[in-house]
Amino acid sequence: MSRSEKLNLIIQLSIPSILAQVTTVLMFYIDAGMVGSLGAEPAAAIGLVEPATWLFGSLVSAASMGFSVQAAHFIGANDFEKARAVMRHGYAFGLFFSMILLLITVLIAFRLPVWLGGGVDIQHDASMYFLIFSFAIPFHLIEVLSASMLKVSGDMRRPSLMAILMCVLDVIFNFFFIFPTRTLTIAGWQLIVPGCGWGVAGAALGTLLAFVSVALPLAYFAIFRSSILAWKLDVERFVWRWQYVWNAVKIGAPMALQYLLMNGAQLVSTMIVAPLGNVAIAAHSFGITAESLCYMPGYGISEAATTLVGQSVGADRRDLHRSFAWMTGYGCYGFYGYYHVYFRTGNDRIVDSCPRNTSPWHINIAY
Repeated sequence: MSRSEKLNLIIQLSIPSILAQVTTVLMFYIDAGMVGSLGAEPAAAIGLVEPATWLFGSLVSAASMGFSVQAAHFIGANDFEKARAVMRHGYAFGLFFSMILLLITVLIAFRLPVWLGGGVDIQHDASMYFLIFSFAIPFHLIEVLSASMLKVSGDMRRPSLMAILMCVLDVIFNFFFIFPTRTLTIAGWQLIVPGCGWGVAGAALGTLLAFVSVALPLAYFAIFRSSILAWKLDVERFVWRWQYVWNAVKIGAPMALQYLLMNGAQLVSTMIVAPLGNVAIAAHSFGITAESLCYMPGYGISEAATTLVGQSVGADRRDLHRSFAWMTGYGCYGFYGYYHVYFRTGNDRIVDSCPRNTSPWHINIAY
């Protein structure tokens, strides 16, 4: 395989994953932006607990990665039966792990805003957002694991399209859940638009329903429709093997530690900003959400690397997996360098995209 063919393959696999990663971050941006139109307090309520939602969501991603890497190895070795066995273990262990995370988030939901230093005026809304969002954790696990399994099997189209659909559904659900019934003027016509008027809680519920609406179809495609991973292709009875779980822990634990350190630092920065007031919290939230967009291309390329390097390792092609590893690594460096320059020189345009009533120019200071 020539270098140009490898590069073309990396691009083909990376672009859908990059789009999927960007839309995931945009969901949080949409929540904060749409709620931010109601004032600084609702935006601050979401911004206060947003890093905590990222923390628990990243742990789910680390757990799913441990199984998708193993599946990629077996698919590269053309051992599809073991790939399906790993997938079954991933769903069973992942759902168990996600239920533990759900229990933890429910227990700390009403104390977390206090621990983070949020004001009394936003503590209840922040708690409700975190509580409602916590029920999305099991569905997030199903969504991430199903998408990862489809991607390592070579199906990049469905997960990417479903990620974009999730972003669109989030906007639609938020439109009706956040705002009350109101009259809009469109081309001179008066149109009564129904709404629930639930504010911050409505944003969390919209995100939850968006996750559910995408997670279940993705699981259906992975379990029943995939030409490689469909469980109906198994001819032998499923046998539980702890080795798959142990391998997943060894793969996912370093990633989980990395996410804990990164998101833990964002939690600490939120605690530092919180005493400055609601406007500062909202501005800080918009800032770190916009900043996180520059990480997404790297994450998208890393998903392509998981598929390409994993299958090359499974096929025992040392030359290929080393080549793909170097090329995807340099691709990540290139994207990070570009976005670093863009965010340094174009942050005014990013600030202008935020709701004016949350004092967006404070975001410029946060940058």
